Amino acid sequence: MLGSDNRNIQIMKFTELGLNESLLKAIKEEGYDTPTPIQQKAIPLVIEGKDVLAAAQTGTGKTAGFTLPLLERLSQTKPQMKKKQVRVLVLTPTRELAAQVAQSIQTYGKYMSYRSTVIFGGVGINPQLATLRKGVDIVIATPGRLLDIAGQQGIDFSALECLVLDEADRMLDMGFIHDIKKLMAMMPKKKQTLLFSATFSKEIKSLASGLLKDPVLVEVARENTTADRIKQVVHHVDKGRKRELLSQLIKAGDWQQVLVFTRTKHGANRLCKQLEEYSGIKGAAIHGNKSQGARTKALADFKAGNVRVLVATDIAARGIDIDQLPHVVNFELPNVPEDYVHRIGRTGRAGMKGEAVSLVCVDEHELLKNIEKFTKSSIEKVDIEAFRPDPSIKAEPIQNGRGGGQKRGSGGNKSKNKRPMTATGHGKKKKSSNAPETKNDNKTPENKRKKPKNPQAEKIGSNLQAKLDKLDKRDSRNNTNTRNRKK
Repeated sequence: MLGSDNRNIQIMKFTELGLNESLLKAIKEEGYDTPTPIQQKAIPLVIEGKDVLAAAQTGTGKTAGFTLPLLERLSQTKPQMKKKQVRVLVLTPTRELAAQVAQSIQTYGKYMSYRSTVIFGGVGINPQLATLRKGVDIVIATPGRLLDIAGQQGIDFSALECLVLDEADRMLDMGFIHDIKKLMAMMPKKKQTLLFSATFSKEIKSLASGLLKDPVLVEVARENTTADRIKQVVHHVDKGRKRELLSQLIKAGDWQQVLVFTRTKHGANRLCKQLEEYSGIKGAAIHGNKSQGARTKALADFKAGNVRVLVATDIAARGIDIDQLPHVVNFELPNVPEDYVHRIGRTGRAGMKGEAVSLVCVDEHELLKNIEKFTKSSIEKVDIEAFRPDPSIKAEPIQNGRGGGQKRGSGGNKSKNKRPMTATGHGKKKKSSNAPETKNDNKTPENKRKKPKNPQAEKIGSNLQAKLDKLDKRDSRNNTNTRNRKK
């Protein structure tokens, strides 16, 4: 039975949540004194030993919502541990998210006595096996590598006290459900289980009913919403001019730190190369084909400001946590609406404001409709005069990109469906492969219909166009001066 936590959110302090002095000292040193709504609700429940199903928008502090109370519970007992045994297991869908959770545990548990380790693929397995042989309190792992280790009898779950599934929706989406069930079959039935997720689908609730015992449902935001503090805008543009518009936006807005999403790994590499080659904008790519060392370096360079643009695919970007990231750009819309929520959730974190810009071509109109339907909101559309789409260009099926479950160990965004991906994110055949479907062929073509005017959007578009014109004039003067010097 799924219960619900209906406690009213009141302004509280961390000192009121039942955390020990060591944790409170570490929290204070990080500059926090007031927990977020998800932390206020989840921390007491986890400390009580309840099974919890918690949903909160990305960037609301849900990671600390389970790491803090788990560290508190570990401090309350000191059992005699045997080799290979583990007390707490946190499963995450990606390496980056595993590293983020491990960092949170290290930050808040620095004045406590415990042992933890991170386990994921892309690196050697032998050092991980050696660490587990010594026995650890907390393991943060991706399901695939952990299953490999369990298959070698490298870990003992007999003393497991708590299992955490973080970003459970993405693990389902990536096809990890079978690995998770295999792992759970090795675990004791009597344990605490927590599911934390940024989006909250019916599938997640169904999973919870099978894995959790009398869980308490914790929600602090409406289902599938995007954060209110994130300003969202759509610029319609032809597919072939997206890179040009992105360059202009970065330069005109003087954006110094931009996270850009592409649909494919090849697209991420290509965009990085083109931004630097044609626009002089330094960037780095992060995706499943990159080694763990390369991914870690790219993220570190981006955080340090050594590169201006980080281009990422959806899977690789899960777990990227950057303080005060101001801009996220959807260079290509995701096939799956939930991914849009996760993408833009990289900005506007911890109460800060952020901006999410989507560059949408005619092929992606259906994807945009699906996103707005999923988030139950209409995203503001701002046309830029110099980049208005060519109405004669017809929509084409979207190929590649993530559209369904992913086999463990594939390391990328490969779809199981061999048909080209359509704009709806499914491999079903369309009535016409050359143009989008219409309900009535006798109706006025969409590109000729009169759209209601939005004065605010027009004003924003005009101001942005003026900045772009000014930038073009400056570049023209610089080019003229360069030619004169050469003469």
